[in-house]
Amino acid sequence: MDKYRELLKDKKRIVVKIGSSSITHECTGSINYRKLEKLVRILCDIKNQGKDVVLVSSGAIAVGRQTVGLNHRPDNLAQKQACAAIGQCRLMMTYQKLFSEYNQMAAQVLMTKYSMFNEEHIRNARNTFAELFKLGAIPVVNENDTVSTYEIEFGDNDRLSALVSALVGADLLILLSDIDGLFTDDPNVNPDARFIELVPCIDDKFKAMAKGSAGGLGTGGMTAKLAAAAIATAAGADMVIANSKDIDVISRTVDGENIGTLFLAHHDEDFNIHDYLD
Repeated sequence: MDKYRELLKDKKRIVVKIGSSSITHECTGSINYRKLEKLVRILCDIKNQGKDVVLVSSGAIAVGRQTVGLNHRPDNLAQKQACAAIGQCRLMMTYQKLFSEYNQMAAQVLMTKYSMFNEEHIRNARNTFAELFKLGAIPVVNENDTVSTYEIEFGDNDRLSALVSALVGADLLILLSDIDGLFTDDPNVNPDARFIELVPCIDDKFKAMAKGSAGGLGTGGMTAKLAAAAIATAAGADMVIANSKDIDVISRTVDGENIGTLFLAHHDEDFNIHDYLD
């Protein structure tokens, strides 16, 4: 087991996904500035090690909802998109300020499925990311909720982060969640549920362990995370699911600590990003 964790130290291009519930206060829905500042500081430190970093961040709708005073998640598309437009501006302004404090450039990248519908779009997106890396920027990615409709939504940022990993040729994807990783059953319901440290290959046995539940601000349950793992590992990236309660889990993962659930890459020579857009 340790040998697989040791290899994480050598990863050169890392995608980190963080969800809405991880960057906002549960009681109010407002931005958790202490947590956000720590996240940015850690990403900047990883960047200073000579690695490429991409942040896939949820939170635009949650932040917009709080900004306009809604006490519930928007229940219609127009309201959802309006909250996203307001929240994305405030969230990105906060990221921009925090990254600049550590002498790093943040670059906003908003995506929909249209970004990957054909080879030209994929090539353009890939070239943009490549140029951003050359310029030393840290891309901050989110789904473009202001224009997304049902047909062009990714559905959750877990899958979006896996597709971004495939697009940029990342070798490690870290999914931050509100759970320690994959269990044999829901640990909130079954006290005998066992923690899974390593998933060499995602087969039916592991899929059966996932529960599609998601509460609070987030939209991606364990089923969504296993779907993301299937994409990322097939594209050639290892993936780790870890608990975002302590943001230091990012550094600890990159340093090779045995933390979270590690899904091993098994690069599929026939991998095609279009196969994962339905």
